[in-house]
Amino acid sequence: MTSLYVSDAIHPHVLAQLRELGDVHLGYGPHATPYTAVQHQVDAVMLRAEQFPADKIQASPQLKIIARHGVGTDNVDLAAATRAGVWVTVTPGSNARSVAEHVFALALALARRIPAAAAGTAAGQWGAIKPHLTGFELHGRTLGLFGFGRIASLTAGIARVFGMTVLVSDPYVAPEFVRQHGAELVPFDDLIARADILSLHAPLTTATKRIIDAAAIARMRPGTVLINTARGALVDETAVLLALESGHLGGAALDVIEGESTDMQDPLPHSREIAARNGHLDNLIVTPHVAGQTTQSLLAAGTQALQCIRQVLGGTTPQHAVNHPAATA
Repeated sequence: MTSLYVSDAIHPHVLAQLRELGDVHLGYGPHATPYTAVQHQVDAVMLRAEQFPADKIQASPQLKIIARHGVGTDNVDLAAATRAGVWVTVTPGSNARSVAEHVFALALALARRIPAAAAGTAAGQWGAIKPHLTGFELHGRTLGLFGFGRIASLTAGIARVFGMTVLVSDPYVAPEFVRQHGAELVPFDDLIARADILSLHAPLTTATKRIIDAAAIARMRPGTVLINTARGALVDETAVLLALESGHLGGAALDVIEGESTDMQDPLPHSREIAARNGHLDNLIVTPHVAGQTTQSLLAAGTQALQCIRQVLGGTTPQHAVNHPAATA
């Protein structure tokens, strides 16, 4: 019988359809099965946050596909999968709307000081805390987008509804494409100098790693709000925390942290400074990589990943493959 492994919780409808394909082993929940217990028999993996290094791939003689339930492949050893003849696929666009909306959930939470207001009210305060909770409106402000793919272009559309000016910095997009979305393409230095709210949407590369460092933050206008829903290592976390404490940054909202590059399932021990200050700075919001996690996006991503698994198990080339396995090339 076909054997499948699911690393983290997925949409129930997708799970039901997976069970129609064969025996499903769940890597989560009260009766979780570790991958190592079934690696000798697994034909397909639907992967979310679990790390999938070379040793797991090499110990999986039956494995044909690792279907990422998402768009990134940071937690998969692509080279090892390719050498082993294992397809790796992604689900492009499945969570773009969810992430774009989360950007504004975070922006509004910081602009209107919602975490501090909620915490104060929960502590029994009302009149005492109210004078300290004056926020600002998004209307008339400038949103800077670093990177301009699917998510950022949707974010730009939402920003226009708020009456914001939108700036974009991305060396790989044409000015006309940016103009079509009601935005202006500018150099990176102009972006960080002019944005009231800076939202990161770039992939993590050698060139972009910690691009938001102390020097970049110093070039931002006082009170700038930073939002990161892309990859944690785009920012120097120490520099961000120091700028929040000094007041130079008006706020920061991080849905991703650098510790995820070490352990996507439990990154806080690897981002100790963020973990220590989270909850103690009222201008810092940290959410556990949930920007793309909505009912709609889970269904969309799961459905795409399921289709890729079906294609590989049926002997055909999967959609949205990010490698070309030697055994099937």
